[in-house]
Amino acid sequence: MDTKETLITDKYRTHLLLEKNLSPNTIEAYIDDLNKLLRFLESEGISVFEVKYQDLQQFVAQLYDLGISTRSSARIISGIKSFYRFLTLEDYLRADPTELLESPKTGIKLPEVLTVDEIDRMLAGIDLSKPFGQRNRAMLETLYSCGLRVSELTGLKFSDVYFEEAFIRVEGKGNKQRLVPISEQALHEIKNYLYDRNLLPVKKGFEHTLFLNKNGKALTRVMIFHIVKAQAAQAGIRKVISPHTFRHSFATHLLEGGANLRAIQMMLGHESITTTELYTHIDREFLRREIIMHHPRNK
Repeated sequence: MDTKETLITDKYRTHLLLEKNLSPNTIEAYIDDLNKLLRFLESEGISVFEVKYQDLQQFVAQLYDLGISTRSSARIISGIKSFYRFLTLEDYLRADPTELLESPKTGIKLPEVLTVDEIDRMLAGIDLSKPFGQRNRAMLETLYSCGLRVSELTGLKFSDVYFEEAFIRVEGKGNKQRLVPISEQALHEIKNYLYDRNLLPVKKGFEHTLFLNKNGKALTRVMIFHIVKAQAAQAGIRKVISPHTFRHSFATHLLEGGANLRAIQMMLGHESITTTELYTHIDREFLRREIIMHHPRNK
């Protein structure tokens, strides 16, 4: 954010306090949501004073693409519209680019998102003394740490885990591979699980598969679904969730923590839904920093 944008943000904060008479907590929420847009614009090389409606559409589309809830998206858009009304009233802009920007329709049902506390409760509730307890903890920790699809989790191999570099190699849709940072906690749980895995009779063809069922084969999507449902019930969580909920929670917590939208998309293996252009180059070190700085597991 350049000096001029910082100054405008400070003036907007004062406007919310004196003109709108908002509470300090509400003001911070407005500023936090505004910062999500500012970080996006910075990554796109767009000045806050040169924003076009199409730029805002792309920002909103990416929120949806990441699985951010309708309520959260509507709140973010409301805050952005408030900011641009302020810029127009103060004559920083001639026209308001958010005038035609609409909040997401409430009829669109997006998956539930778990809170950090709910995820902690689910993981803490796993009984490690039971068979496959450590495996289940390692799997769920990996799901949340890396935002994986279920098929990506079941397809993980030993050779896909880079323990020293703290990355995993993921094969996503269309056999496209990507490198995703993984938390130290998830790596710790995987290492503990390997002791149990080495005692299993492994079926031919599954020698390199990381997570195995009792028969020495790869787990099915249905089995992982049942494991997630059972842990949610054990933790007293009544939300309608599935393994995919961990993926949406991963994206939501990173965004709320201040991570770069492009970085989140890269880690999820998303294709842009608003442009056919290739992603701007984001190196591995940058992705690693985004995870370390903004994922709850690293705080």
